Amino acid sequence: MGLSQIKMPQLGESVTEGTVDKWLKHEGDMVKRDEPLVEVVTDKVNAEIPSPFEGKLVKIAVTEGETVRVGAVIAQIETGPAAAAAASAPAPATKPETGATATQVPAPPAGGPAPAPVAVYPPPDGGGEHARLSPAVRKLASEHGIDPTSLKGSGLGGRVTRDDVLAAVGAGQAAPARAPGAPAGRPAPAQAPAPVRVDGSREELVKLSVMRRSIAEHMVRSLATSPHAWTLQEVDVTNLVRYRDAEKESFRARHGVSLTYLPFVAQVVCEALKQFPWLNSTWSDEGVILKRYINLGIAVSIPDGLIVPVLKDADKVGFTDMVRALNDLADRARTKQLKTDDVQGGTFTLNNTGATGSIASQPIINQPQAAILTTESIVKRPVVIGDGIAVRHMMNMCLSFDHRIIDGMMAGQFLGAIKKRLEEWTPGSIRL
Repeated sequence: MGLSQIKMPQLGESVTEGTVDKWLKHEGDMVKRDEPLVEVVTDKVNAEIPSPFEGKLVKIAVTEGETVRVGAVIAQIETGPAAAAAASAPAPATKPETGATATQVPAPPAGGPAPAPVAVYPPPDGGGEHARLSPAVRKLASEHGIDPTSLKGSGLGGRVTRDDVLAAVGAGQAAPARAPGAPAGRPAPAQAPAPVRVDGSREELVKLSVMRRSIAEHMVRSLATSPHAWTLQEVDVTNLVRYRDAEKESFRARHGVSLTYLPFVAQVVCEALKQFPWLNSTWSDEGVILKRYINLGIAVSIPDGLIVPVLKDADKVGFTDMVRALNDLADRARTKQLKTDDVQGGTFTLNNTGATGSIASQPIINQPQAAILTTESIVKRPVVIGDGIAVRHMMNMCLSFDHRIIDGMMAGQFLGAIKKRLEEWTPGSIRL
């Protein structure tokens, strides 16, 4: 028996931190292995994290709304016979004490070595809840010149959270420069933040959700990281539209899932990525890393934002299995049932912005990938064919790409390869 640590998982290849959105268990609760324990939000996913252990949840180390680095301990679970016994025994009432407190690891069986106690002490300067900042919150405050002790915390017990620091940044609050002779390491007292002025009769201030704030930070970081370039090509998808219209009802009857345009495009994109592997790569200071596998990220819209689950080895998946897999990922994304592995390892992202009625868009790259493709609305319009005019089903494709890796020529050739395959599409094009 002993204490097992629950750490912040890495919910995505480029994710470095996560925010605890909601604890699904409380201290003292018994937790089964693989039972949902906590909801974690990042810029890529909002997911329920299952417990890797079975036992008693003895300590929650990170409060709701707090952001911590990947790998940071967020909770401790007591495992072994002692935890099982505790499930049936009433917990004795305890009286909180002031000063330093320590949590002891349960004693080992007779004859075994005694483990060292694990102690948790308040800050040496007596700062209380305000001073107990997570490393992520402390770093964020330092980056923006904010004195966290001057903020009114919205977390548990008045603890200062990431949102509190960001709110102060948005309000223009910053710590003034340290006065000569002032001790290093402690910022000078900050001026009171300028209040956000909202006309209550005509305006409303809506606090950002954890996911929306994470998405915003990721988008800013992506634009700052990669020099984005953008291009567009239009595609005549008349043959594909006619085939889907004729087959969608029978496909649903046979397989129990809807037949959308997405799996058709996904298969064609995978074929084009094999032909142009630089679109399926990642930038590094040592060179460009070409991926010899295709893990296709599919953007899924949810009420709070956007999630990008990943279909692993998408180029090896048959058409019917791809339809099922894409439907499954989308359903689980919308119901917060994605697992950690579902949002990791993406090498290229596909987004069907046409579902919103869009006819052109300029997507932001999903770091650390090299490119992202959107498919727009399919619209009927007159098109010149030879010396005549015909009404055709037309669709725009928009590609944003990292100009450090890809030039306009290659981007155009990549889109051209997709365009050719879609325009020449026949039922025999399906990879079973």
